[in-house]
Amino acid sequence: MRLLVVEDDKDLNRQIVTALELAGYVVDRAFDGEEGWFLGDTEPYDAIVLDLGLPKRDGISVLADWRKANRTMPVLILTARDRWGDKVQGFDAGADDYVVKPFHMEEILARLRALLRRAAGHASSEFSCGGVSLDARAGRVSVDGNPIKLTSHEYRLLSYLMHHAGRVVSRGEIVEHLYDQDFDRDSNTIEVFVARLRKKLGVDIIQTVRGLGYLLAPPELKDADLKDRIGKSGGTRPGR
Repeated sequence: MRLLVVEDDKDLNRQIVTALELAGYVVDRAFDGEEGWFLGDTEPYDAIVLDLGLPKRDGISVLADWRKANRTMPVLILTARDRWGDKVQGFDAGADDYVVKPFHMEEILARLRALLRRAAGHASSEFSCGGVSLDARAGRVSVDGNPIKLTSHEYRLLSYLMHHAGRVVSRGEIVEHLYDQDFDRDSNTIEVFVARLRKKLGVDIIQTVRGLGYLLAPPELKDADLKDRIGKSGGTRPGR
């Protein structure tokens, strides 16, 4: 999952980014409202942490403009303002959740996990498919109850596919959501990680849909059901 942190306090920005990266996310950062608005308007983030008291542009106007442009990614407001009126203003502008400073980093992580799974239509932080289980809260993966050790890149890939199980995910979408802007988009890195992941899992749940991308589905899924799911998803990423 690819996240954006918009926070002008450099120390706090660094702390949040570090915690998110340790939790397995790819994170971009911005330190003022103009930069934050531009990144959020042009990059396909899975969620954004947005401070309200920003230089150049305040967080409320940034968020309001994202929503006017039909940018639907979950946004977690982060601010020192604790008056109920400020919270109402944030929610009315399009915020999905709200955290008041000071806070514990574990709360930020928990709230982001909740936003991400709700955005993907899941109620639990535990995902399963064809005997493979992923616990997003603990960062653990198992097959038929046996723990599997994955690299951070392999875990991020499996997590993204789990969040979007049953839908064809294109290679371009994977690159956009799992890697930063410096990633070589012409490389075969995605194919390499998919092959490694398949080998480690030992369960045929990652299916290649020729010309479209990858589909996470139980191995017992019949061909007719597979074609039906491909037809419904169209092999494209969700709209902005």
